[in-house]
Amino acid sequence: MKKIAILLLIAILLIVYTYPVVSFAAEKSIQKEIIYEVMVDRFNNGDQAFSDEVRIDDPYAYHGGDLEGIKLKLDDLKDLGYTTISLSPIMENAPDGYHGYWIEDFYSVEEEFGTMEDLHELVEEAHKRDMKVMLELVTNYVAESHPIVGDPEKEDWLIDKADANVVNAEWFENVAVLNQENPDVQNMLLDIAKYWMNEGNVDGFILHAADKASVGFMGTMTAELKKENSDFYIVADVVNNASEELVDISTIDAVENQELSKAMADVFINVNNPVEDIYQAWKSNENKEGLIYLDNRTVERFTQRAAENGRNAVTTWQLALTYMLTSPGVVSIFQGSDIPMYGSGIEEAQRLVDFNSGEEELEEVYSKVLALRTEFPVLQYGDFELVGSDEGMSVFKRSYQDETMYIAINNDSVSRAVSITDLDSNVQLRGLLGDNLVRQLENGDYKIGLARETADVFVIEEDTGINWGFIAPIVVVFLLFIAGVIYLSRKQKKREGK
Repeated sequence: MKKIAILLLIAILLIVYTYPVVSFAAEKSIQKEIIYEVMVDRFNNGDQAFSDEVRIDDPYAYHGGDLEGIKLKLDDLKDLGYTTISLSPIMENAPDGYHGYWIEDFYSVEEEFGTMEDLHELVEEAHKRDMKVMLELVTNYVAESHPIVGDPEKEDWLIDKADANVVNAEWFENVAVLNQENPDVQNMLLDIAKYWMNEGNVDGFILHAADKASVGFMGTMTAELKKENSDFYIVADVVNNASEELVDISTIDAVENQELSKAMADVFINVNNPVEDIYQAWKSNENKEGLIYLDNRTVERFTQRAAENGRNAVTTWQLALTYMLTSPGVVSIFQGSDIPMYGSGIEEAQRLVDFNSGEEELEEVYSKVLALRTEFPVLQYGDFELVGSDEGMSVFKRSYQDETMYIAINNDSVSRAVSITDLDSNVQLRGLLGDNLVRQLENGDYKIGLARETADVFVIEEDTGINWGFIAPIVVVFLLFIAGVIYLSRKQKKREGK
């Protein structure tokens, strides 16, 4: 009876509460991952000798990053809290195909990046650290120099660019578009996918420009891959906003959510923007558990946009990371964001990562917030609810099984506060980022107050009252200090009297 009464009470609260709780039907293991997105050529040069194709001063040429360079940074990435690395395409490319989209041979590793053995070593070392490796898979295009282009027996393997969904990118000029409705093309692409799944021993795929692909083929291919390995991660990258049909493919674990990612960046690049705006964008979006990010290789660096509005990088990243890593979805961080890197165009956003310019304070912010996401399942799978807002500040609630946490973010230029009215008595809220402590007021509410441009994540614990075990020694020391001062003062007066 008691259990039934509790369930009825919860149901009533949900009906009358101003902000509805959004629940999720199923847990997906990918939600616990924190993905670090690597653009192989622009990350780190490990042991690749410079070739004629490596021209550092040319933003559209190879810059020397390789698989060995990624392996050398695994410990640093692990220490920061990343659980998965995603690699840009590593297949053999046409000259200057540093981005990986001008594929000439789907079954070979681009020599500028290394060898298949280098990939095996990278994956093996990542697995030793309990990290996963995902690979971006191109299924829509081949380089114009690929053997099937111009083959009269394979004319129906390609479609005219004018009839395709055009991608607005400089690399698109050097590709031929595959006809994914052709069964022979489908078989080829499925064979390629299985080859890298098995031979490369990777843990998942990022499906490049999945919104430009045949939805039917995306469903068929991903179902085949999941049949072979149900634990294999599949994430859909999109050029434009994801279609409802793409989001509904059950064998795709997450679809990139461009709208929500843009909403997050737009809010946090300016002080005083209401954090609630991000929640409203999320609530109205069908892709509620999609891939979210602040930076990627195609957009202006988030740090650059914030700096242009006079915002401090460490402060702004703490606010943005706290929201991103405590809200529903699969989190992806683009290389160099934790340095932080600046850049106002694609050429600058895709520069080699300058590891020597890192800010230690920002790395600590990353480490703390990423650790929260990993440590608390409620931040991975929990229901998501907006508790309330005060101008630029909002408080959110996440609940999962018997665990509840509150997230408070103040993007305002002044201190703000939000009250919580649904907590039991005799508990307190303890902040994990800012060491804030919130106790019940006389009216029964719990008021979370934050200084300007700060954030905290709260756990619920028993109200222990005044911590005398901690305070008593301080009081004793203080009293001894006062007694010592009095003693020395009296002694000094006696000396002066003599």
